[in-house]
Amino acid sequence: MSRPTVEVADLIRVQGNRFLDRYRSNFSFQQLKVFRAIQNCRTAALGGHLDACPGCGHQAISYNSCRNRHCPKCQTQARQRWLAAREQEVLPTAYFHVVFSVPHELNVLALENPRCFYDLLFAAASATLLEVAANPKRMGAEIGIIAILHTWGQNLLLHPHIHCVVPAGGLAPGHSHWVSARSDFFLPIPVLRKVFRGKFVAGLKRLRQSGQLCRSGPAALFADPKQFTKLLRRLHLRRWVVYAKAPFGGPLQVLRYLGRYTHRVAISNHRLIAFDGERVSFQWKDYAHGSIQKVMTLAATEFLRRFFLHVLAKGFVRIRSFGFLANRFRTQSLALCRQLLAASPSVLTDREQVANWHCPRCGSRMDVRQSFTAAELLRLCPALDSS
Repeated sequence: MSRPTVEVADLIRVQGNRFLDRYRSNFSFQQLKVFRAIQNCRTAALGGHLDACPGCGHQAISYNSCRNRHCPKCQTQARQRWLAAREQEVLPTAYFHVVFSVPHELNVLALENPRCFYDLLFAAASATLLEVAANPKRMGAEIGIIAILHTWGQNLLLHPHIHCVVPAGGLAPGHSHWVSARSDFFLPIPVLRKVFRGKFVAGLKRLRQSGQLCRSGPAALFADPKQFTKLLRRLHLRRWVVYAKAPFGGPLQVLRYLGRYTHRVAISNHRLIAFDGERVSFQWKDYAHGSIQKVMTLAATEFLRRFFLHVLAKGFVRIRSFGFLANRFRTQSLALCRQLLAASPSVLTDREQVANWHCPRCGSRMDVRQSFTAAELLRLCPALDSS
């Protein structure tokens, strides 16, 4: 893929100081760390290394990456490592993709209480799938779930939702046999909507009763019990969005599909199409009007404000597994699933590899010969420029 003409880092370097002057009072320490990481990513500020071609002897200095999980430039290798670890866990069955979203009225609570809010979103979505699937009237089986949190919409505004990738079947009670789902149907969407809404609202009540919901700032309105009750009433009247995409089959298709969601950040650099120093234009899909591809133009400071809404708390886990794929039981459960499906472990031979840097002169793979700190690079740069 060609290098994008505009990057989020460019906006930070040009408009970052103005942005901080305007929003620093509302900026968390974690957001500031991400800001600095993206700003310095692949610059001399993070140090670098000398790469050399073993074929023709060509040498070049490469700057280090920040490796921050919110950086648009640093997710490819992390994604490939994660997918490589999942290769042997993909079962020889179709998979469904189910998405759980919450009404926009809850966005203010998500902004003020991100950790407990997103924990509740994971808990409600996974418990809904596990409960409905275990019902003998539905599938009557214990299923496995890989759940991935996204907090953004295509326009970068807050839109918390969970992507769940689920094998089309599960373990029967007593783990005596494998129960297959219908090839064109997983679980009834109206039932999932109702159960999800009930579990999320019940969890929201518990958080408030235990004092875990922050009720300051924009969320101060819900400190009033009457206002909180009105919110719950509106939530019960809303049609919550839960949908399931058509199933896809085969281990390679599953991994490629997961790769589109697991290590995605709020926006990729390739969606940015123009930046004139003040305003930035980017591509987005308007899902409310038939997924039409459009271009949105924002002031750079507004773009950065939206981008940094999606910085997660330090240590927050945004990819989680449940059911028979839960970390505690995964190894034993997958072995049993394969036995019941009479399948051997998958061997995937065409997995996408992380691209190595190749010599621009002869095409050989470049090797790292020496590492440098930021201070050493500053001393080296004049010599390198004059050579």
